[in-house]
Amino acid sequence: MIRFESDYTEGAHPKILERLIQTNDEQTPGYGEDVHCERAAVYIRNCCGREDAAVHFLMGGTQANLTVISALLRPHQGVIASEWGHIGKHETGAIESTGHKVLPQSNSDGKVTAAQIDAACKEHKDDPDYEHIVQPGMVYISHPTENGTIYTKSELEDISASCREWGIPLFMDGARIGYGIAASARWAATGDALALPDIAALCDVFYIGGTKVGAMFGEAVVITTERYKKDFRYLMKQRGAMLAKGRILGIQFETLFEDGLYFEISDHAVVMADIIRKACAKKGYRFMYETVANQVFPIFPEHKINELRKSYAFATWGDAGEINGEKHFVVRLCTSWATKEENARKLAEDIVAI
Repeated sequence: MIRFESDYTEGAHPKILERLIQTNDEQTPGYGEDVHCERAAVYIRNCCGREDAAVHFLMGGTQANLTVISALLRPHQGVIASEWGHIGKHETGAIESTGHKVLPQSNSDGKVTAAQIDAACKEHKDDPDYEHIVQPGMVYISHPTENGTIYTKSELEDISASCREWGIPLFMDGARIGYGIAASARWAATGDALALPDIAALCDVFYIGGTKVGAMFGEAVVITTERYKKDFRYLMKQRGAMLAKGRILGIQFETLFEDGLYFEISDHAVVMADIIRKACAKKGYRFMYETVANQVFPIFPEHKINELRKSYAFATWGDAGEINGEKHFVVRLCTSWATKEENARKLAEDIVAI
């Protein structure tokens, strides 16, 4: 069975495994205060173009979202997010469990727009009963989105400007940020590609995903706005996000960022997805979302899904209704840093042939 249902089906990049073995007998301080975490943080700051950024290493995406959002919000505030946002759809009410409400915004492509932020904040401000209503206290976006779409630089500039006008922080979930950056570099209009320094300049907090982009596990939270840096490690500890053997995280990000490996393997996944995307288009299949990163959402007839499942694992995303007398479904085909080209091409051939 060849798996395309997610981008964390493999273990870790071989260079990370080699480095973990090489450093296994080292004795280091715990809780992220070791030399590997220090070096990894320097590499990340350099890539972001922000020497002043605070960098913290956490274990997973939900933990990063929960820790950051609960840290930035006051008790009476909620977080603006897409109705498709991961924090509202796939985190089992983790944010709500902290007493903070997710304030969903409707948009078919999974993005949040500056206009939606303005409208949500203005609606609250102008409501005579505003003190009885959850106050919008921050904005959460992900790049790529849950629907596989990516933000352009100009879109993020508009969102950032709106957040700053309303005095609320902008937080980017970067679980797949490597794939978003790679796709933007390849296909965004001239001057509108969204690179890591742009994200660091326009977001107050974001994280760089490792779990889905080459690491065994781990996310690097980057805080660029001064007032959100204070006491963040206290809050990490409260949320169980301070790993005793912190060097395990540091070594992984040190390896990914010391010589550009992170961006190289991210681009590979984007190229593999494009092989699959072109095969779907060649066969004449429509797409639920127009994507350019590592997720593809074609609409397949039921018989084709049944045939492909004999050799491939992938996710069913939703019911697309009946077309020409047969049920159709949206599926998600997801590539990763480790996807073998031979497997991507085999799937592409079978999509065309079946």
